[in-house]
Amino acid sequence: MSMFQKMLLAVALTSGIATAASAAGTNEPAGIETAKPMSSAEIYRLYNQNSWMWKAGAGYFSTKARRFTAWSRENGSPSFGKGRWFITESGKLCFNADWHAKTGTATAITCFSHRKKGGLIYQKREPDGQWYVFKRAPAQATDEFAKLRHGDYVSSQLGRIETSVSKTK
Repeated sequence: MSMFQKMLLAVALTSGIATAASAAGTNEPAGIETAKPMSSAEIYRLYNQNSWMWKAGAGYFSTKARRFTAWSRENGSPSFGKGRWFITESGKLCFNADWHAKTGTATAITCFSHRKKGGLIYQKREPDGQWYVFKRAPAQATDEFAKLRHGDYVSSQLGRIETSVSKTK
């Protein structure tokens, strides 16, 4: 697999994550210009030991060695990712994972910036996503935050996805 193909694979595998960012349009939400980056501790509390439920998959942020695991069936194609998650001092949550699909394996680092103002938390996929309200105060069922669930919702599907991808390589 060429480097270009690996890059395309990594982009395709991570494109389905946080689809709210792409649905947000080009208008920045009111208040974002004065919102402050979230601290590492605040971001840790948001994601630690939680699964982020996506339209066609999920990612789990484990405490143990900051392990990140994920599975996806984006566009009907099974894939999975394994790696680590980390938080930057500038308010970003990132995960560095090797993504495996029928077409091969590629490494991708995916990051989301977080800012807060009052009871609002804003999020943006880096580097070129659009800011959107991640969590309101009080939180609403339509917030992206509502897709975070305490516990591991990945492992139960991960083995099946791994087997499915491995059989076709």
